[in-house]
This record gives sequence, structure tokens and C-alpha cells, in this order.
Amino acid sequence: KKLEGLAAGDAITARVHLAPPAGPALPGGFDFARHAYFSGIGAVGYALMLPERDASAGPAPFDLRVSASVQRLRQAIGARVDRVLSGETAAIAKALITGERGGIPEATNAAYRDSGLFHILSISGLHMAVMGGAVFFSVRLLLALFPTIALRFAVKKWAALAAAFGSLCYLAISGTSFATVRSFIMISIMFLAVLLDRPAVALRNVALSALVILVLFPESVLDVGFQMSFAAVVALVAAYEAVRDRLEGPRRTQFGIVMKTGLFFGGIILSTLVASAAVTPFAIYHFHKSQQFAIIANLLAIPICNLMVMPAALATLVAMPLGLEAGPLWVMGLGIDAMSWTARQVARLPGAVGYLPAIPTAAFALMLAGGLWLLLWHARWRFLGLAGIAAGIALAPLAPRPDVLIGRDGALVAVRTESGRLTALAAPQSRFELSRWLEHDGDSRPPAEVFASGGMSCDALGCMMN
Repeated sequence: KKLEGLAAGDAITARVHLAPPAGPALPGGFDFARHAYFSGIGAVGYALMLPERDASAGPAPFDLRVSASVQRLRQAIGARVDRVLSGETAAIAKALITGERGGIPEATNAAYRDSGLFHILSISGLHMAVMGGAVFFSVRLLLALFPTIALRFAVKKWAALAAAFGSLCYLAISGTSFATVRSFIMISIMFLAVLLDRPAVALRNVALSALVILVLFPESVLDVGFQMSFAAVVALVAAYEAVRDRLEGPRRTQFGIVMKTGLFFGGIILSTLVASAAVTPFAIYHFHKSQQFAIIANLLAIPICNLMVMPAALATLVAMPLGLEAGPLWVMGLGIDAMSWTARQVARLPGAVGYLPAIPTAAFALMLAGGLWLLLWHARWRFLGLAGIAAGIALAPLAPRPDVLIGRDGALVAVRTESGRLTALAAPQSRFELSRWLEHDGDSRPPAEVFASGGMSCDALGCMMN
């Protein structure tokens, strides 16, 4: 039900049910309580009544008033988007502009997740790079149109400052999630390199970004988003440096339009392959899933996102104060529909999602060490890293699997049968916990099917395997 008369920043009263954040569903699993602690969340729960404005509350602190003003701006932007677009398209557009993903249907989330495109829906390095890069090149192009300015001043540095400011504004309206803050720090260091006449795309800048983030947020080292983000960036920058070294020199000036077009699309293919290979060990270790056709999906959707959707999003933000956002939003909507179509088609392919059992930490560490050795060195002996990766892959299937699992409250019990699969007795409010156990086991069955499998029979004395 819509809450009339309430706005972001209002003091409210409500009757709520609160509980401590839940711990991991099984040893070594995702620990939401730890995540909540570092996010400043002390309890979770739900409201038992509609909130009401608290008229007796005093003025809000300054930082809360600023945060509320930004939130009201985000809501106003979302309302303007809803006037032009509708349904799923509007929800995704708002997710890409303001970071608000609550309106995206779960079926759409599942399609993007199963196709390997879910990273597009979360504002992160890809979106920050496109937005910041678009501002950088637009401002530099605009200043280059005036010779009296371009020939007298370092317009490249002016463009870098404008891009850094534009990225900061995008960070503010996109909700300042941790992934967005991390991406802003990374791109800001790259623009700082431009100001200092240093190469922007370099592994030293990636290392400096990681150092700054870990100094500010040391808990990030165990965050899967941080790990996957830097794995992809390190792999992409290392591949870029290797390709750049081969293409630098007189041969580069001999490239015609056909060769340059081929290099452009070849770069998209290469970057997709490199990034997918870099994050695959993390996806398997943390999520026990692999999107088999993610390369195809990203090859089709990323150019649409980079060349159509995100530039249109930037144009929307620029045109919105003038009331001219309808045109850019229409273009953005076409691109979003194309991405969603791609996600659905790829997700429907047979075997689109692979389920893999948990791998040992030692195997993951070997793959990680081998990958870093391969990417960070430049001499031929860098290829010794392939031995570490191969050793990790060989060790991956050797993780021990428990024969019995017992839930936190003792109500849910799962037992491994002779077939090697888990069977469980139905217990109240246990579907989420069982689904995590099944994911860890590499089992694609839904909890309802496991409960209905009839692997155990119970009476007043106890339970027995059938």
C-alpha cells in the first residue's frame, strides 16, 4: 500500500519485528551477519503496521538531510522515467540510472542471471567506466572545436576533471552502493593518472585502486564483488598491455578502416573471453554455478549497453533539467529491450546453467595463484602459471561432502542417500536453507522436489532411510 504524505528523510514511528542478522546456512557459506555488521546493520525484520510521521521528532542531522535530498532527487528521476517508459523496461532503466532495482521482475532477474548478464543490472565498473568515459570524450571533443582553447590549454586534463566530477554525480544519484563506490575510486585514480600525464590503463593503477579501497574498507578482501571485480580488471588490463605491445609502432598507422573495425569487434570478443575466464573460478567457488553461454550473451549485449544504453542514460541526465528526456529515454528503452531479449534467449538454451559442487579452498587458491602469475609477469616464464591453474582444476573435484546436514535450529535435517544426492524432511521455513545446501552440493533440484522425494520415513522413535 502506498504511503501517502511521507518523503525521504521524514521521522517515522512504526511497530516492527526485529531479529539478529542470520549467520551462514552451512560452514564456509555466505555470512550475512558479517556482511550486515560491516554495512552498519544491527538487525533485520519487518513492519507490523504502516509507518506514521513522528511529529515530535527534532530536526534530522545534517548528513541525513543531505542523504534525504539525494534520495528525493533519485525518486524524482525515477518518476520522470516512468512517464516515458513502462513495465520491465522502465524498471531496468531506473536500475541503470538511479541504482533502484526493486521494480525488476524476478523472472527478468533470473534470465539475466542465467545468461551471465546479471552484472549489467548492478551499477559497477562497467557503467561507471562508460559514463565517465562518455563525459571525458564529449568534453574533450567539445573543447577541441575551439582552436584558441585547444592549442593553448591542456584540454585533456580539463576533460579528465569534468569526467571525475561527472562520475561523482553519477555515484550520488546511483545510490552509493559499495560496488559503485569501489568503481568510483578505481576510475578516479585513472583520471588522476591523466592529470599527472601517466598512462591511465595500467596495472599499477589497478594496484593503487585496490590499496586505497582496502585501506578505506579492509573487510573488502573477503567480499566476492571486490574479488570478481579486480580479477576481471587485472585480466583485462594485462591483456590490453600485451595486445598494445604487439600493435604499437609503425604498423599501427597502416591500419585501414576495415582493420580498425575488425580490431574493435575483436577487442569486444577478447575482452569478453578474458573477463569471463578470470571470474569463472570465483563464480564456481562462491556460487557453485557457471553460465555456459555467458560469452555469447555478453558478446551480443555488451556492445548494446556500451554504445546505446549507457550513452542514452547520460543524455537523459543531461536533458532532464530541460524536460527533453523523452528522446534519450526512448533510445535507452530500445537498447534495454534488446538486452532483455538477448538474456531470455540465451537463458532458454539447453544447459545454459551448470551446477557444480563446492571446490576445495586449496584448489581455488591454486587457480588464483596461477592466474596472478600468468597475468602479472611479462617474460615467457609467465606461462608457468598455467601449471598452477591446471593443478587447481585437477584438485577441484576432491572436496569432501557431508553425509548429514543439520539446520541452525535443528528442525531441518538432510541425509545423503546411496545415489550421492541429499534427501530431507520438510520443515517450516527451511526452503532457503535447503536451497543453499543444494547449491553447495551442485544439485539443481528445487527444495520442493527434495522434500517430496521420500528418501526417509519417520515415526515416534526416529527416522530411517527408505
